[in-house]
Amino acid sequence: MERTTEFGAEISKGYSWKTKLKFLLCSGFGCFMFLFPLNNSDSDFNTVLSVLTEMLDKAVQANLPWLLTVIVMISALGALMGLFWRPAAIRKIDWLADLLFVSRPYAVTRLVALFVTLCVALGAGPEIVRSDDVGGSMVSLSQTLIAIAVTLSFVLPFLTDCGIMEFTGILLKPLIRPLFRVPGRASVDLIASWLASSNTAVLITGNQYQSGFYSKREAASIMTNFSLVSIPFCMVVAETLHVTQHFLLLYASVTAIGLLLAAIGVRIRPLSAIPDSYCGEKKINEEVPPDVSLLRWAWAAALNRAERFNLRVALDAAVKMTIGIILDLIPIVIAWGTIGTLLVNETAIMQWISYPMGLYLSLFGVEGAFQIAPATLVGFIDMFIPALITSQDLPAATRFLVAGLSLVQIIYLTEVGSIIVKSGVGLDFKRLFIIFLERTIIAIPLLVLVSHLL
Repeated sequence: MERTTEFGAEISKGYSWKTKLKFLLCSGFGCFMFLFPLNNSDSDFNTVLSVLTEMLDKAVQANLPWLLTVIVMISALGALMGLFWRPAAIRKIDWLADLLFVSRPYAVTRLVALFVTLCVALGAGPEIVRSDDVGGSMVSLSQTLIAIAVTLSFVLPFLTDCGIMEFTGILLKPLIRPLFRVPGRASVDLIASWLASSNTAVLITGNQYQSGFYSKREAASIMTNFSLVSIPFCMVVAETLHVTQHFLLLYASVTAIGLLLAAIGVRIRPLSAIPDSYCGEKKINEEVPPDVSLLRWAWAAALNRAERFNLRVALDAAVKMTIGIILDLIPIVIAWGTIGTLLVNETAIMQWISYPMGLYLSLFGVEGAFQIAPATLVGFIDMFIPALITSQDLPAATRFLVAGLSLVQIIYLTEVGSIIVKSGVGLDFKRLFIIFLERTIIAIPLLVLVSHLL
């Protein structure tokens, strides 16, 4: 029986029919949930997972409207407990202790989130905080994140742990590795973000980094460059800015410019300076032996991975991932999303900060350059804000520019940015903002050129 070696373990070419069936069925189920396109009654492009998430989201909000308040309260109390009293019973459970016993800045974040949540839930406190456009929108977004956490965590292992990422990664490595300096399996992250959502792709990447399949640099590169926005959200932005008649051109330009930005971004700082270190043992090898065909090696690697898939272990990890997202990520989204939105809506700070961007836009003859300058930067807080603050009286080319820019920036604190920072891949808020600026500065002249086609 022919054998080859991968990370010291032998990969046999003669796998049982049960292993082959496990790979085909489990991976097929994962791909179906994450990547299979659907059209609902409103003709919106969607996936099975996103439909399931939407159903769970509606069920939670209709039947358990207090659930988010309880979650944020537990998160805040856990942070206070970690500052003043650390029970031995919790310290013995490493993953739970890491989740509850956080640093003082994160403890403050959780307390701010609790204040905002209580204001919205009770209809009390400052109107400026609990309004639908500020705290209310963040609370609504966080309720949706609960549904995403539950559905994603329990379906994710079928996409990442059953062999399809190994199979796809090895086949696409000759294309993906030279262009983007990341493993071929990153293509699955890219497809998931296109068809599902960018936060889904970031969570997939973070899971793969924690499992040893991406280095710190590779995970950071994928999270900040490959997590493109989904097709449904692109349509929402286009409708908000009234450029739906140019949707095909918009999405084609966003895709092309996004891939170009990825090829550039991974080769410059700060991404290029992140070390290629792994979280624990390195578990990826997409190198193909010279005496084995590409397809055969991809098949063997996929079966080897499927053979080691254990449903009980996967479910245990899914429970921990779900609890981690709802107790750790949601307070960050509520607190920083509220603070950021207040800065945009209630102060002139963004007008002052964005003045240089107005000058930059003027260089390319953009009509209304200083008027849309704040929109070029507020996307760092939330990618939907640029569309909301852009006047509909501006020319279609200018509105098209804002739409395209908000979609290629892809790094925003209310969801993706917070997930990236908490994932431990070597990116803090400062480095994320630098990457955000790099993408913005490079994308603007390219989108100006495309807007001339309108």
